[in-house]
Amino acid sequence: MRILVVSQYFWPENFRINDLVTELVRRGHSLTVLTGVPNYPAGDVFPEYRSDPARFRSFAGAAVLRAPMLSRGRGGLRLAANYASFALGACVTGAWRLRGQVFDAILVFEPSPVTVGLPAVLLRRLKRAPLAFWILDQWPETLEAVGVVRSRLVLRAVGRLVSFIYRRCDLLLAQSRSFIPQVRRYAGHRPRVEYFPSWSDSASPAQGVVRAPEVAAAPDTFTILFAGNVGDAQDFPAVLDAVERLRDRPDVRWVIVGDGRRSEWVSDEIRRRGLSDRIAMLGRFPLERMPSFFAAADALLVSLKAEPIFAMTIPGKVQSYLAAGRPLLGMLDGEGAELIERAGAGLVCRAGDGKGLSEIVTRMAGMSLAERATMAANGRRLSEEEFDRNRLVGRLEGWLAELAP
Repeated sequence: MRILVVSQYFWPENFRINDLVTELVRRGHSLTVLTGVPNYPAGDVFPEYRSDPARFRSFAGAAVLRAPMLSRGRGGLRLAANYASFALGACVTGAWRLRGQVFDAILVFEPSPVTVGLPAVLLRRLKRAPLAFWILDQWPETLEAVGVVRSRLVLRAVGRLVSFIYRRCDLLLAQSRSFIPQVRRYAGHRPRVEYFPSWSDSASPAQGVVRAPEVAAAPDTFTILFAGNVGDAQDFPAVLDAVERLRDRPDVRWVIVGDGRRSEWVSDEIRRRGLSDRIAMLGRFPLERMPSFFAAADALLVSLKAEPIFAMTIPGKVQSYLAAGRPLLGMLDGEGAELIERAGAGLVCRAGDGKGLSEIVTRMAGMSLAERATMAANGRRLSEEEFDRNRLVGRLEGWLAELAP
């Protein structure tokens, strides 16, 4: 098949769409990616791209077309401009640069923002190709949950935009089962809706991987690792509350690998609360380095704010954690929490409950190595049964083939 992928984010930015494009090319499909200029998450255009854009015109056998856009920069207004500029730039670039090209299907990757769907809707009409839309973030509910938008008028307008995009798709892919009723509310009954979760970022388990040298070996210390985006949705005030409650436990340490909009605030709070000897922020590392950090941890932390929309969400890191061969500590509600508990892959407390998090950390730190190994094995088993990469990509491949003319 000839597949056009529309995604605001793409290599050299670290997103699961990179892996999906690689696998679809490996399976013999012809891929073209319409994307933006790499600037996530720091907000500045990657220096290596700025110095030699020609290096980034192809990836793993796929052609890469970059639309002009404003970088994320700092602040909410600049972020809104970033979203709008990509949508506009991709509409113009896609319509002009892809003229004469024929596609069997269009696939949108939408971790956020939903405006990535606008150029895809235009290209669906121009190319007369069916459109599949992978929903990993549900707008406008997420905007309200993280406090980015508080105006009811604006939220209603965003809701109408979501409905406009969803109703012009042929297939909507929901990252969790809980998303499906919400998606239906905006999409109506015409587009097909399917459950399509993420898979592990890496197929490599933590066992057999050389541990990251950035995390000093400490055999008598229980090491908790958080990996990924440091944003509003991850509720770091509650995480730091748990760290503070355990400040008198020198045998418990916390490590954050990643960055995001709240990184500076978290760093300032660590210093203000005098927690620098308990929690370390190591910054962002390439995706391929993650297994080495997982190997240095005794438990992996996933957290989300106590909001209804996040209770419907399975954070993408959960799949990577399950595959890593380490038990999980979850401070979240809903489908993500149920997944961990059902598998026996870790311990869970309510979202936003810093005290509860400190309690399950204390409980897991007191477990035997055999008990924690059982949790890790349960997680690996669930990963293989429900989030197997080859099976999921094959399912998507079949859906796209059904849609293709």
